[in-house]
Amino acid sequence: MSAGAVVSGAVIAGGISSRFGSPKALAEVGGVRTIDRVASALRAADVDDIIAIVNDPELARESGLPHRADTLKGVGALAGVHAALLWARERGAAGILAVGCDMPFVSADLLRELRSRAGDHDLVLPASEGPRGVEPLCAYYATACIAPIEEAVARDDARMIGFHEHVRVQRIPLQEVRTFGDPAVLFMNMNTQADRMRADEIARGGV
Repeated sequence: MSAGAVVSGAVIAGGISSRFGSPKALAEVGGVRTIDRVASALRAADVDDIIAIVNDPELARESGLPHRADTLKGVGALAGVHAALLWARERGAAGILAVGCDMPFVSADLLRELRSRAGDHDLVLPASEGPRGVEPLCAYYATACIAPIEEAVARDDARMIGFHEHVRVQRIPLQEVRTFGDPAVLFMNMNTQADRMRADEIARGGV
């Protein structure tokens, strides 16, 4: 990727928030809606534009961002990344910085680092302490990922990492990720109201 390449920011907010009980994107953490916290981090990472990938029409209206819905159906968050990449390709962007809408503490500095490492890679993502070992909803995706994602879905593999062996991947090691903050906080996502309460405590200076 050239130094002046266009990169779009994508807030992935297509889920139904069934365990949370209401749209996670609109939940406030530290008095600020989570979707706004994520969008602010993306803007601080110098993306050229931002889109929200949203399937619920009411949430789309409330998002305050340009928006579109998934094209692929029934494949979860991977469909959100795919939809954002289609939008980026239409706009002539090289790729996207994708962040989950329920990740209130994502680091703008880490997002800038992901973008800076794109180079000849199709996907740049940080290592995490989670079960996958990486965090695919805090990552840079080039538009070259579109076809491999579609091919993975066609073979009934909707895993976020199911297409990785077919693209050029760079992973930021965990020890480097830690220089941007505690991974448990950086990649915290809110699946329940208890998670939101914990996030609110952290945002207000709790431990």
